[in-house]
Amino acid sequence: MRPISQLTMPETITSLQNERVKLAHALQNQSKARRKEGKMALEGVRLVQDALSRGLQPDFILYDPNAIAEEALIKTGHISSSLFPVSAEIIRYLSDTETPQGIIGVFPLQPPALPETPSRILILDAIGDPGNMGTILRSAAAAGVQAVFNAPGSVDAYNPKVLRAGMGAHFRMPVLEASWTRIALYCQSLRVYLADMTGDVSYDQADWRAPHALIIGSEAHGESEQAAQLATQRVYIPMAAETESLNAAVAASIMLFEAARQKNAGAL
Repeated sequence: MRPISQLTMPETITSLQNERVKLAHALQNQSKARRKEGKMALEGVRLVQDALSRGLQPDFILYDPNAIAEEALIKTGHISSSLFPVSAEIIRYLSDTETPQGIIGVFPLQPPALPETPSRILILDAIGDPGNMGTILRSAAAAGVQAVFNAPGSVDAYNPKVLRAGMGAHFRMPVLEASWTRIALYCQSLRVYLADMTGDVSYDQADWRAPHALIIGSEAHGESEQAAQLATQRVYIPMAAETESLNAAVAASIMLFEAARQKNAGAL
């Protein structure tokens, strides 16, 4: 492979009116644009590399040649016509972080391939904090969850902050927005647990070995009416007295890894 310096690269983009810059900016800032275009913007070397390693093909990658070393671009495995150098000002304009890494890739959203025989599903009910959602997705991927449904009222799963906190989790399992009707239809053969601090069964006494779905709701607003109707059992995490509640991401991680432990152990 020839080094970048030996390749003919496009001229550096400096205009905010450039069509690629305008699209990347819209994808970074508007869930409406992501849905309309069927695309997402990935910021940072780690996310771009993760997407490429999973076989996703970028529409284009914008990078600041003064911030990204040749070696970093070579590692992406995509030194081709999809690479476009931009000025540092463009990167700052597009970036969702205080310290931009100098690279933003635009990729198509992949149609989710749901498992035909679901056994470990996660449902996010009105999770509004992007950092919480990203952390939950990261834990879900690590714990072996097959798919994640993002129910109405939740933050967009492809929000830049969610993507960043997810650390590539989006590329290891299907993550999709869905109506409660679709969720209920897909989960009709599953036991559906609802995380609830006033539940009747401790999370470590629930049987997670059978095919199941877990609903994690907003700690601020509680579960939605649809989540309550879908649930077949409410589970809680025992806590010391005078502790109000756990962060949604912490609670989800505890329950997801208990489910993984039971599956691996084969018994309660």
